[in-house]
Amino acid sequence: MVHKVEREFEGRRFALEVGKVAKQADGAVWVQFVDTVVLVTAVAAKEPREGIDFFPLTVDYQEKAYAAGKIPGGFFKREGRPGDKETLTSRLIDRPLRPLFPKSFRHEVQIIATVLSADQENDPDILALVGASCALCLSPIPFSGPVGAVRVSRVNGAFVINPTYAQLEESDLDLVVAGTEEAVMMVEGGAREVPEEVILEAISRGHQGILPLVEMQKELMAQTGIKKMEAPSLSMDESLVSRVSSISGEKIKSLVFVAEKEEQKRQREALLAELLENLSEETEEARSLAREAFDLIEREEMRRMILSESKRADGRRPEEVRPISIEVGLLPRTHGSALFTRGQTQALVTTTLGTVEDQQRIDDIEEETTKRFMLHYYFPPFSVGEVKFMRGPGRREIGHGALAERSLLPVLPSQEQFPYTLRIVSDILESNGSSSMATVCGASLSLMDAGVPIRSAVAGVAMGLVKEGDRSAILTDIQGLEDHLGDMDFKVAGTREGVTGLQMDIKVTGVTQEILRKALQQAREARLLILDEMNRVISEARESLSPYAPRIITIQVPVDKIREVIGPGGKVIRGIIDETGVKMDVSDDGTVTIASVDEAAAQKALSLVSKIVEVPEVGKVYLGKVKKIMEFGAFVEILPNTDGLLHISQIAAHRVKRVEDELSLGEEVMVKVVDIDRTGKIRLSRKELLRGQSSSPAQEQRNLAHGRQKRD
Repeated sequence: MVHKVEREFEGRRFALEVGKVAKQADGAVWVQFVDTVVLVTAVAAKEPREGIDFFPLTVDYQEKAYAAGKIPGGFFKREGRPGDKETLTSRLIDRPLRPLFPKSFRHEVQIIATVLSADQENDPDILALVGASCALCLSPIPFSGPVGAVRVSRVNGAFVINPTYAQLEESDLDLVVAGTEEAVMMVEGGAREVPEEVILEAISRGHQGILPLVEMQKELMAQTGIKKMEAPSLSMDESLVSRVSSISGEKIKSLVFVAEKEEQKRQREALLAELLENLSEETEEARSLAREAFDLIEREEMRRMILSESKRADGRRPEEVRPISIEVGLLPRTHGSALFTRGQTQALVTTTLGTVEDQQRIDDIEEETTKRFMLHYYFPPFSVGEVKFMRGPGRREIGHGALAERSLLPVLPSQEQFPYTLRIVSDILESNGSSSMATVCGASLSLMDAGVPIRSAVAGVAMGLVKEGDRSAILTDIQGLEDHLGDMDFKVAGTREGVTGLQMDIKVTGVTQEILRKALQQAREARLLILDEMNRVISEARESLSPYAPRIITIQVPVDKIREVIGPGGKVIRGIIDETGVKMDVSDDGTVTIASVDEAAAQKALSLVSKIVEVPEVGKVYLGKVKKIMEFGAFVEILPNTDGLLHISQIAAHRVKRVEDELSLGEEVMVKVVDIDRTGKIRLSRKELLRGQSSSPAQEQRNLAHGRQKRD
């Protein structure tokens, strides 16, 4: 049976429909907002997966080219591997849903969101997230939803829920808020140095905005009446916990005080092996439960110490930032480099300057665009002391890179101010918490080291939360253990003026406005401290670029001159490139970009282009070349593709009987522009230059030499 719920949402039609398509999936929802349509399905494996201690959830978001009336590019003409937008949206869907599954559930669950129609105005990612929640709620899969999601922007000081692409272009805020009816579960977005108070209000507005979407899902749930699967109960055998505690309890608690990550890991493995040796006569199930009891004791001790003693594993206070060390310019051949170390997290970040040719082309269901700023994040296995296959970037690496990129974008100079393509690479050399925020700090430093005139330095910090009942503690600059055993990972990046990027994930069923307010304030205090440390090393962009960076010169030429710069079949522009060795690009608006590591070569290319597009001026003297001789005078080329008539009466100070007596084809002569009529015809004079001078061959040679010197 088909069930449909439809509402007017923010002045546009929002519809959820079930029972019409994909009926063999456990849950399938057709989501439509205006003319954007997303089909979301949810399926769970019939049997639990054995031998794992985590919930196996997979989310795949895919955009079909036909949704926007396009045929995929490339040789095969079919959709290929997921693009960055698809990967990031898959993560966006996963993060607010995962905490709402039973912790004991071990059935593999796959959510697939497919964009079927794209109206080029409304982003499908929010529809996919709402549809995923609805598909789970209407399936037998145990899930503590529903979850709603909206995008919040701010245009001219007014908040807009689910803005169009055009509205986002004018907005100083782009925030995705997801949550249940009771609380916020996830926040993701960027801003143009927006104050914390505005961020907090935007989150509040976002939570209000999701309530109608939650109500729509509840209405469908009431209509369908789906019966849920039973999830195994997750209760710990108290007698086993007591036994583990008696054998190793004090030693387990002491692990929390080992600050050095690898040492803590070594001691933990040794202690766990010792515990299991003491339980060697127990069944494998009992030994597995003993591991869980071990984790439970460790978790409870860490949380108790924070809540009761305001003391963290490495001895810091809740609001304290780990020690920071910074070095810039350490790589001699890169255009900019920085090594940022905070505690046991270390990022080596480089900046490379490129030309227009290096811009990334993006071809998805939105319009084709180019991207001049890219940040790529890499997390090699040695950074956490592990051995793994080296493959392409995973979802986590793409997500962390996107967060750092979004955080830096608001402070970059415009292309008109700084006509370079920018690529930042962050290689994580050590990791013990918040490597994405170390990337933000290192990227800001490396940009300054490269001489990029960014408006302000940007820093970031990750905030954590430990919450037990009414007691809670906000932790600044969390390390790996606190992320693993805590309740929140809230990354905040920005300048002294405000927030530029943030990402919040919750492991509990939501957080209050008061917790968010305190976390944002504590993050600001930490950010200002980190910015102070960064400014001590480098506080503004270097005055000059690296000698190994390309020098880029731009010149604006009249649009009607573009053809002359390029030449027939590209002959002219190729000739300039071959002669000077530069890179050149000509835009449709007449912008000519010249790039070369050799500044002299760039200036020579600029001179050649300038001559091509130069417009003759009355009264100006040119060194021209005789192109054609007639009875009444000669046509002299004074600029590329620009001839003027040198009448026989204007060739010399004396009377000339035959033009050939004074001039020959290909000869270079100094001439003066004496008139340009309405039709653009140019009259030249040599006589005016020679008047009062000897027209002897020696004088002619001197005039010619003077002209050549001026031209060079």
